[in-house]
Amino acid sequence: MAAIKRFDHVGITVADLDVVMDFFIGLGFELQGRMVMEGEFVDTVIGIPDSRSEIAVLGLPDGGTTLELSCFDRPDHEPGSPTAVSTELGLRNVTFEVEGLPSVLEQLAAKGYGLVGGMGEWEGAWRMAYVRGPEGIIVSLTEQIG
Repeated sequence: MAAIKRFDHVGITVADLDVVMDFFIGLGFELQGRMVMEGEFVDTVIGIPDSRSEIAVLGLPDGGTTLELSCFDRPDHEPGSPTAVSTELGLRNVTFEVEGLPSVLEQLAAKGYGLVGGMGEWEGAWRMAYVRGPEGIIVSLTEQIG
């Protein structure tokens, strides 16, 4: 079996690329590139003939894993559940460590992004909260406190 060399990126399919990009840029990501993807290579990889999408790649200033946001022109995107809960099958959240979690949550709330539940604390070492971002994307934010 082949061994994984590194974690490269997380891909998220969205309906409104600009709104979702702004959300993640507000959390500290930077736009690394934006382009249209179509043609034989993409059709082969994703198994959808005649596909066309626009992607944006976002990364953090210090490097590491990136986010790839995709918005399909062809075929039409399939809506997901905008109120998905943790028990639904599939990718349910993406997690980032932050500094000043309460302040970050206040900033997101001011932009209309609310908590899924509440801010919890685990054994005096970590705080964590789930935020429902644009298009129902659940972003888990953690802060080491102990």
